[in-house]
Amino acid sequence: MSEQPNETLTRSSRDPEELRERLERWLTGTLGDQAAPSVIGLEVPSSNGMSSETLLFDAVWAEDGRERRGSFVARVAPDPGDVPVFPSYDLELQFRVMQLVGEHSDVPVPRAVWLELDDRALGAPFFVMERVEGRVPPDVMPYNMGSWLLEAERAEQRALQDASVAVLAGIHGIDRSKVDTAFLEYGTPGDTHLRRHVEHWRRYYDWVRGEARYPVLEATFDWLERHWPADEGETVISWGDARIGNMMFDGFRPVAVLDWEMAGLGPRGIDVGWMVFLHGFFEFVAHQLEMEGMPHFLRADDVRATYEEVSGSELGDLRWYEVYAALRHGIVMARVHARQVHFGEAEPPAEPDDAVMHRPVLEQMLEGSYWD
Repeated sequence: MSEQPNETLTRSSRDPEELRERLERWLTGTLGDQAAPSVIGLEVPSSNGMSSETLLFDAVWAEDGRERRGSFVARVAPDPGDVPVFPSYDLELQFRVMQLVGEHSDVPVPRAVWLELDDRALGAPFFVMERVEGRVPPDVMPYNMGSWLLEAERAEQRALQDASVAVLAGIHGIDRSKVDTAFLEYGTPGDTHLRRHVEHWRRYYDWVRGEARYPVLEATFDWLERHWPADEGETVISWGDARIGNMMFDGFRPVAVLDWEMAGLGPRGIDVGWMVFLHGFFEFVAHQLEMEGMPHFLRADDVRATYEEVSGSELGDLRWYEVYAALRHGIVMARVHARQVHFGEAEPPAEPDDAVMHRPVLEQMLEGSYWD
């Protein structure tokens, strides 16, 4: 999940050494006393994401009389006291969708190894996957303001862009008739998957706002309803948080697709619009800071052309999905601001809409000038 570009954002109040000790005890129970596992060098990275908690660690254990070693990543549901971004965290869904994508496509996902739903081990459910080596376009500070990607040649940037778009086509190309996707269904009212998807986010908005009202977000919900796509298109497996900051790269080639907590079912445009808009959000931030950014990168027309060529499917009204992405991100930003207030990193907004960092972008979308 992306966030405001602030170097000091607090992710967690948990103690890393205590987590290491508890993880080691859990691994002993999982592998058995005879394995005598040891957890080494647990690290809590701070450069990307803030919804689930990420733990990087190495482990050594005995198996069949031989020493085994491995590098792993644990994704842990956040502590409720840390004002989590989402009201609930379905770790089993993330674990299962990673297994599904890994088994039924060529999309590179880390191997999901263990799932623990009992919160007694670490204080919250978690799953463990094998660690993949690679580099990630950073969120903090955003990659378009200073990073290995910004410094790359234009041809290399385009290669990364096209490969990332191909990842979306690969996920969407999984034949749903041959796999069980019932666990990805949103349990909300609606006569289509897109209707249920939007209703899911409307309910999330109601949870985020509490007693407050965010006029710009509510106006965007109204805009989406007035401009609803005449043809929603095919329903596919949707990654949900489809952006390059959730991928690892070897050079400019994707080697791991991460962060599946927003996965579900819906039209292709949900992921494509999210990928286009999230870069647009970072471009908005760069413009606010009077930085050049990467205006040539992940342009909607280029992304559409690549996606339709690779997937063999048309996207329909991509602008609608860009607005939907901006709305969803705006709701998340409102919640992120609440976290910052909780941790003493921000003041309560003078008016609710001030908590939506890209409010001017939403207003331009609603009046139609955003695409001029």
